[in-house]
Amino acid sequence: MLEEVERWLSRRSWSVTDRPLDRLTAAKRASGTTVSVVLPALDEERTVGEIVAEIRRELVEKVPLVDELVVVDSGSRDRTAEVARAAGARVVRRDDILPRVPAVPGKGEVLWRSLLVTHGDVIAFVDADLKEFSADFVTGIVGPLLTEPDVHFVKAMYDRPLTMLDGPGAPGDPGGEGPGATAGQGGRVTELMARPLLNMHWPQLAGFVQPLGGEYAARRSLLERLPFPVGYGVELGLLVDALHTVGLDALAQVDVGVRKHRHQDGQALGRMAASIYRTAQLRLARAHLVRPELTQFVRGAGGFEPRTYAVDTEERPPMVEVAEYAARRVA
Repeated sequence: MLEEVERWLSRRSWSVTDRPLDRLTAAKRASGTTVSVVLPALDEERTVGEIVAEIRRELVEKVPLVDELVVVDSGSRDRTAEVARAAGARVVRRDDILPRVPAVPGKGEVLWRSLLVTHGDVIAFVDADLKEFSADFVTGIVGPLLTEPDVHFVKAMYDRPLTMLDGPGAPGDPGGEGPGATAGQGGRVTELMARPLLNMHWPQLAGFVQPLGGEYAARRSLLERLPFPVGYGVELGLLVDALHTVGLDALAQVDVGVRKHRHQDGQALGRMAASIYRTAQLRLARAHLVRPELTQFVRGAGGFEPRTYAVDTEERPPMVEVAEYAARRVA
């Protein structure tokens, strides 16, 4: 590990317990900083309500830490929107945001569009499939942005237990795991794809425990300057681009304990890994790229059958380049 990273780990890695709520609310009040929490959601009726209710109860009603709680629904076919609204979130449909630009599937697409329907100086992203959710996830990632003026981007770090009872779900978390794996070994895409890529090509980022985690917060002034990969590569893309934009010392991570969520099957993880590699490749080359497709195999009646999937390659431009966003800022 680089000496620079060792120093960073001692200076920019914290625990959620390092910043009690009263300290955060005092810092927020003194600075006048506003905080938005965004949950990207697709068919998450089983978990989104509990997450929204916890944030509203603990961080809106008990203490005034969160100013805005938004669920961006990216086309759910279940009761996600209804459940989230009943729990106290403002729900916005992805396709209603910036309608002149046709939406494409992908988590990064939702996060990018959320900048247009939120107003906080700090924006915290939280996945909508978390189980046994604690408000510590929000206070942990928001805390350094309220108390450390030179910190601009904060990722959560946590343990990721995995049990035999976990089953495959809809695509959502790029660090996910498949059914039947051993407890405590969540994060195959992180360990087999993202961490080697970062260590080899961006060694300054080798200190991040959960580089692909879906819980992170940043200053709007940074996010609006970054391109957003539309798919599963969004976490790696934002992390790498934040490093190049504001430098390592402006990045941080906070230990929030344990993260439990719905896990994915092995083939879904393969598609995630391909998207993440493609995102890294774009940042390494910005030139001629290999064919953006991935072929996988499933057993059918006549034997193994190929299935070819397109790999997410599109990226959305920095939000400051979007006319509607610029007009809103002027207004």
